Amino acid sequence: DKTVSLRKDLSEMHEWITQAEEEYLERDFEYKTPEELQKAVEELKRAKEEALQKEVKVKLITDSVNNFIAKAPPAAHEALKKELHDLITNYQRLCSRLNGKCKTLEEVWACWRELLSYLDAENKWLNEMELKLKATENIQGGAEEISESLDSLESLMRHPEDNRNQIRELAQTLTDGGILDELINDKLEKFNTRWEEVQQEAVRRQKSLEQSIQSAQEIDKTLRLIQESILTIDKQLTAYLADRVDAAQVPQEAQ
Repeated sequence: DKTVSLRKDLSEMHEWITQAEEEYLERDFEYKTPEELQKAVEELKRAKEEALQKEVKVKLITDSVNNFIAKAPPAAHEALKKELHDLITNYQRLCSRLNGKCKTLEEVWACWRELLSYLDAENKWLNEMELKLKATENIQGGAEEISESLDSLESLMRHPEDNRNQIRELAQTLTDGGILDELINDKLEKFNTRWEEVQQEAVRRQKSLEQSIQSAQEIDKTLRLIQESILTIDKQLTAYLADRVDAAQVPQEAQ
């Protein structure tokens, strides 16, 4: 009987739709690791593709039902029409929900990858800062050399806040949704602790270098004064020697 065959096809599609909804849309998902999140994205992509492939079957069923209705007595029309309408409605709703969830999870995955990218960029900057701090630990030289090191350090310290702001916003977006929250909180705690330590050390080193410059400038000034004094005395002594002046005849400091 054609009616029985059509109803069987309709029933099988309804069952598949219900199963797909339960499998991909009704379950509560928890994403505690990147691997779980990535797996979920891949599964939803496959589910979305599978649903799209079912469009051919839905169209065949629709054509079969419509052809049957065109030839069958009116008494058989309404029930089949309703079943077909329900099938098309449920199928379209399933595709729409799968597309929506797949898009959401893809955005979540992209958000996670972006967060890792910003963390990587900031940690590279922190590595540079640590190397710079090590290089200025026991710097030798005069005021000019120390001043160059200070300028180089301050240039690194003027690193913009944009990346840190992005890290906070991306992390907040993910953890608000309960996604990778433990992992993200752990990464952020380590990053923020390291950032604060490096920043505090940089400020201390900045002040230390400023003091070293000041001390070096004072030493340079004192050395210049001593040099000027020595030159003056040297000229006096040279003049005394040229005039064959006896030591007993010149001031005590000249003697």
